[in-house]
Amino acid sequence: MTALDTGAHPRSEPAPAGPPGAAAEVVTPAGRTARVTLFAALGAALVLVGLGSAALGQYGIGFGDVATSVLHRLSGPLGLGHPIGDPFAESALWQIRMPRVVMSLVVGAVLATAGALMQGVFGNPLAEPGVVGVSAGSAVGAAFVIVAGIDVVGQFTVPAAAFLAGLAAVLAVYLLSRSGGRTEVVTLVLTGIAINAVAGAGLAFCMFFGSQTARDQIVFWQLGSLNGSRWAYVGSVAPFAVIGLIGACLLARRLDLLALGDRSARHLGVNVERLRVTAIVLIAVMVAAAVAFSGIIGFIGLVVPHLVRMAVGPGHRVLIPASMLGGAVLLATADVVARTVIAYADLPIGMLTALVGGPFFFWLLRTTRARAGGWI
Repeated sequence: MTALDTGAHPRSEPAPAGPPGAAAEVVTPAGRTARVTLFAALGAALVLVGLGSAALGQYGIGFGDVATSVLHRLSGPLGLGHPIGDPFAESALWQIRMPRVVMSLVVGAVLATAGALMQGVFGNPLAEPGVVGVSAGSAVGAAFVIVAGIDVVGQFTVPAAAFLAGLAAVLAVYLLSRSGGRTEVVTLVLTGIAINAVAGAGLAFCMFFGSQTARDQIVFWQLGSLNGSRWAYVGSVAPFAVIGLIGACLLARRLDLLALGDRSARHLGVNVERLRVTAIVLIAVMVAAAVAFSGIIGFIGLVVPHLVRMAVGPGHRVLIPASMLGGAVLLATADVVARTVIAYADLPIGMLTALVGGPFFFWLLRTTRARAGGWI
């Protein structure tokens, strides 16, 4: 099973082997049209969902008021748009709604991009960021400081512990799976499963010895939520997200070559081991930062890249930026549902993404089985 064998009908394919470092694609007019259409649709959806998410809530703010207020803030000295006439609505928009909206866009983009990277590195459309242990490690770090009552940097204590523990888990997976100067995909997967199991035991240990209040806090953190997002949190996640997203785009060409197989990629001048390590580091950094402030939100990294791949093919130079936009749109949409579907309640967003992602994952398994002639 390779990253190209996804059950989709690609509209572009890698060209025959050329000089080292070459990764040219043959794109048909229909494929080019599909790409333009996809990016236009995702861009429009991003704007509409972002503004709509800021407008919807228990305290309704008009869509037009949100649009003009955002235009006023973004235009700066040009003086376009204007603030909302109601000072309370203006304050609610920029102090409560917009940080949450921006956080949902950033986290969604990070998770989907990390999923695309994982699937490219592991050569399997069923891979997602949790495989390398980053989510499980972050959960243990957060649970430990919650149960121990540690408060070193105030409101940033739990996110900081989650971030560092997530990075430590990924580092452990890499070091334990490395042998003879190389890390094989199968060994990485098996080591990741082992680290996830150990992290699960550590999490259970924390919950067993924690108070009822600590247990409730850990459970809520595990379910994932963007409630309580602030600009300070967004500012903490943003640098790691930007580094990860830009790095992912820069790796796209080499990931296309890696899809041909390790041996073929090496013949074309790709340092496979360096590529794999770089991708895993990028995944660890940006996902650990996102999970630290949002909790565990599953299936975004699985669902979005696969849908994009089905629409425009497996080429990573399109797949990665399209997944970035698609993940942002999907998570922002899920967040709107989470805080509006039940009056005066804020549902855990991870629960909603799992509700959609679970059936999709089952369908993906069935599709893969039908194409491969058996379970993978």
